[in-house]
Amino acid sequence: MGKVALVAGTTGLVGAQLLELLLADDRYSKVIALSRKPLMVSHAKLDNVVVDFDQLSEYSNRLISDVVFCCLGTTMKQAGSQAAFRKVDFEYPLEVARIAKGLEAKQYHLVTALGASKKSSFYYNKVKGEVEEAILELGFESYHIFRPSFLSGERTESRIGENATKIFFKYFGFLVPKKFKAIASSKVARAMVAKSKEEARGVFIHESDALQNF
Repeated sequence: MGKVALVAGTTGLVGAQLLELLLADDRYSKVIALSRKPLMVSHAKLDNVVVDFDQLSEYSNRLISDVVFCCLGTTMKQAGSQAAFRKVDFEYPLEVARIAKGLEAKQYHLVTALGASKKSSFYYNKVKGEVEEAILELGFESYHIFRPSFLSGERTESRIGENATKIFFKYFGFLVPKKFKAIASSKVARAMVAKSKEEARGVFIHESDALQNF
């Protein structure tokens, strides 16, 4: 019997590609995808659970899994306020983790960002660091943190400033240290699947330069 994967954040750059990889992987017999709206994806292994993330505990009976992948995240501009940003990037990932741990999930794989630190003076990076630590305290057998730099790929929504960043990396990327280079979202997704197969116990942090190897 294959393992059951739970994925939160399936409409973003990394999450969408991660979902595709998991559905194609024989290791996983079932993939539970959490989303606010029905996904435009159909697959025999897919269980798309449409949820209200503010009432996530109500769906607990459908969230039983072995391995959890969390790609939830927004931007300050999209969120509209620090409180709204924190809800998506801290409260929701932590609640997914709490529920999954209570249902005996063994692994948790979290996407944060380069520079994540609870001591950061930048609110974005501070929240990312705080959620990393809060989930760490839950004590998963295997906890992987992925800290990519600027993600490249085709988004379904436009983010102001990203086109300029893409142009910069296209012409001046060779001047940027590997750790800070833009990284293809597909590499992060592949790294998450690969690390989930290793089944190593402990806490692992994967910085952007290492993720480039995938």
